[in-house]
Amino acid sequence: MSHADSTPAVEHAERVEQDEHQGAPASRPLEIVFGVVSLAFSAGYLFLTTQIPLRREALPGQIDARFWPMVIAVTAVVISLAVLAMAITRPAPGREDLDRIQPGGTTRVILTLVITGAFIAVWSLGSVILFGYRIEVFPVAAALLMATLMLLYGHRRWLSLIIYSVSVTAFVYVVFGMLLRIPL
Repeated sequence: MSHADSTPAVEHAERVEQDEHQGAPASRPLEIVFGVVSLAFSAGYLFLTTQIPLRREALPGQIDARFWPMVIAVTAVVISLAVLAMAITRPAPGREDLDRIQPGGTTRVILTLVITGAFIAVWSLGSVILFGYRIEVFPVAAALLMATLMLLYGHRRWLSLIIYSVSVTAFVYVVFGMLLRIPL
């Protein structure tokens, strides 16, 4: 009698354990929405690349400031169209290798978007005058962005957090702001 009573409990425990390790279900609408969103994003990026101001027009055979952004944008549009076509014409791929949404995952994504939006808003200031000194906002804002996102996603070692944030920000600032003279 005790064997019959324990069997449903054991089966329930095994079922719960299988559910925890089961991947996310296949979703054709999700694949189509992803294709449409990526196409809209890449088409918008393509439009923005055509608006890049040029100091001077490139001569035939030369590359201007629009070239690489345009290559990236056209490639993104082509890939987005391929993803959308596959999402419409083929059955949804299995997603057994993906984990289900974890507790707090949606909150992290929303916080990432909010933090990134705040970074863009602060970055748009360009520079500020503080105590009579003109201070570029980008290096400070970029280092804070990286440190905040690393903390949000679970990094807790302060020394590596500071070193990584400062070194990557310095690299980006030196390469783009100083060497390539792209206004940050």
